Amino acid sequence: MDCTPIFKEVLKASRSLNVLETDVINKILLLVAEAAIAETGFIIAENSKDLASMDESDPKYDRLLLTSERIDAIASDIRNVASLPDPRDRILDATVRPNGLKISRISVPFGVVGVIYEARPNVTLDLFSLSLKSGNACILKGGSDAIHSNTAIVKIIRSVLEENGIDKNVLTLLPAGRDETKQLLNARDYVDLIIPRGSRGLIDYVRENATIPVIETGAGICHTYFAESGDKELGRIVVNNAKTRRVSVCNALDCLIIDETRLDDLGYLVGLCSEKDVVIYADEKAYGALKGKYPSNLLEKATKESYGTEFLSYKMAVKTVASFDEALSHISEFSSKHSEAIISQNIKQVQLFYRLIDASSVYSNTSTAFTDGAEFGLGAEIGISTQKLHARGPMALEALTTYKWIIEGDGQIRN
Repeated sequence: MDCTPIFKEVLKASRSLNVLETDVINKILLLVAEAAIAETGFIIAENSKDLASMDESDPKYDRLLLTSERIDAIASDIRNVASLPDPRDRILDATVRPNGLKISRISVPFGVVGVIYEARPNVTLDLFSLSLKSGNACILKGGSDAIHSNTAIVKIIRSVLEENGIDKNVLTLLPAGRDETKQLLNARDYVDLIIPRGSRGLIDYVRENATIPVIETGAGICHTYFAESGDKELGRIVVNNAKTRRVSVCNALDCLIIDETRLDDLGYLVGLCSEKDVVIYADEKAYGALKGKYPSNLLEKATKESYGTEFLSYKMAVKTVASFDEALSHISEFSSKHSEAIISQNIKQVQLFYRLIDASSVYSNTSTAFTDGAEFGLGAEIGISTQKLHARGPMALEALTTYKWIIEGDGQIRN
């Protein structure tokens, strides 16, 4: 289908948001949160249709799954967004020039944001709340694996919009076809920004085919380096939390790097992971250290493919290194620049790790599971940006604004 008429309607709707007052936006968000709770049964019923077509062993299954508890949490995030300050029209900078001109830089919405994502129906609600709060209209392109869930959620949101006199086209869900994706990636006259959220394959496809500015989010290949001075009690609970708290999310631990002087503690460090049946792919030295100390049915020898893999499941690689520099080199080679951590009691080493690691979020002595907009105090998030231009790390309200210059004069002319 030709999506041009849809894009035109969204662009028109986005302009209507420019004059929407903050209290009206907050009211809409609270009503959407209430509607999501009230329609939990409907959402779960539609979600079950999507789940029925997916193998439970698929890493995407947990991301696709909606429960009443998860819907409650999403609604809570929407309420939180409503409580945050309006990111529009903030004076970022202001000066008066010698000729009397007053020049200000203020925050403004992008206008129309397109998001392409996979089996993540929670993104539909998160993105709407952040987009509306920041004054943006949004075009969603979800995958076919979540079409029933996304359609149900969009229907609920649009009902709230229409009941309150807001143009329903501020939120639009495109059909799940590939041609629609291509059209969105090339809608330069109507869309200001594209955000892909999903696998590395999806992100690469969007980056290579879009003619619109792209902010990359999603893929997380996360490492935790247990250094020579690491506390093994702290390390044990941090590694377990980072790996098993929720394996299908991008901040989950994929590779534990251990200093060879601490191999005797490796079995203890990963001991709690065996309770969740985490399969470990260990290099030769780590395999020897774990043999007899970790369940044999969960212990395998690492291959080249074990490193640089975002598992999104109960699997983890282990890499032994002889030095701090070797740990840095391994991370540099395989990192997706998402979240990286060190467990060390050496303060100078930790500070050097902060400085040398190139990632959106760098941790010491804690779990990478905290890379999240809500945990950072930003409210709900669209995703974790792994690039360096405009936004980096958890993307929330501020990341959905750009700026423009306002110049106030009283008759000045330039010589």
